[in-house]
Amino acid sequence: MGKVLMKGNEVFAEAAIQAGCRYFFGYPITPQNEIPEYMSRRLPEVGGVYLQAESEVAAINMIFGAAATGARVMTSSSGPGISLMQEGISYIAGAELPCLIVNVMRAGPGLGGILPSQSDYFQATKGGGHGDYRLLVLAPSTLQEAADLIYVSFDLAEFYRNPVMVLADGFLGQMMESVEFRKVESGVTPPDPREWAVGYAKERGKRALIKSLYLNPEELERHNLKLKAKYDAMREREIRFEEYMLEDAELMLVAYGTCARIAKTAVKELRDKGVRVGLFRPISLFPFPYEQIYVWAERVRRIGVVEMSTGQMLEDVLCAAARRCPVEFYGRVGGMVPSVAEVVEFAARL
Repeated sequence: MGKVLMKGNEVFAEAAIQAGCRYFFGYPITPQNEIPEYMSRRLPEVGGVYLQAESEVAAINMIFGAAATGARVMTSSSGPGISLMQEGISYIAGAELPCLIVNVMRAGPGLGGILPSQSDYFQATKGGGHGDYRLLVLAPSTLQEAADLIYVSFDLAEFYRNPVMVLADGFLGQMMESVEFRKVESGVTPPDPREWAVGYAKERGKRALIKSLYLNPEELERHNLKLKAKYDAMREREIRFEEYMLEDAELMLVAYGTCARIAKTAVKELRDKGVRVGLFRPISLFPFPYEQIYVWAERVRRIGVVEMSTGQMLEDVLCAAARRCPVEFYGRVGGMVPSVAEVVEFAARL
């Protein structure tokens, strides 16, 4: 296809199609509406199915059904819609089904506003729904990275048989950049869905039982421990991050997504002024790169966390730093986006 100039939400959708997604179920909510709109046009062109559900609750249960057949399937929403999906997401994780969920964050709480935010970090990384389960959560900072991570996400979802969330924000969803859709190595080889999926098992005269209900407590404990082992494997294998100008840094900024783009520009400006500062950018929010930040906390004089929230990722950074050095915070909320000048001023005070 070569490089094309596209809007972020459309990049999310086209990347999923290029990765083999053929089913989309969802419900409109700003600022991600271009994803279902694009899917409604493109999926029929590639032999896929688009269906606008009557609600987010219905959509996530349709995802459950399609995922149980071994199909590549996705949904997208924003904070309030993801909230409505939480029960279904827990069921999907409990039933060990693969799917992709794209969350284009808006400001909250409640209906909040439609402008960019990063206030769904807790919702994405700490569960959101009931029970002991985790999602793999990946946070791009550019549209090219978003396209690449969406391709990787389907492989990861199928390999671990677990939902994967790509966590973006309204800024990334609405901006435009040039993107090349390409096959990206995920580092894993997904199993053949015929080993477990509904329909394929029937062909072999076997019954595929997809469930998350275990009434026997010993059986449920074994299932939960099996899931935990899977999440532990994610922590071992799937940590992703970027280190920028940290080799000789005395100060380290930590930011993800859109804030990381802003922080990176701030680092360049500060470096031009002789300030020894660098950026650590988590790409995987679960699993979070605790050990990597722990090591840097020993080397740098101070850490500054920049977010579009009141300090959600901050809690993970504080845990990772383990009091090895002071950790300061700068955040904007309600749809306000930190400027480069603000981040430069914040870093200069560290």
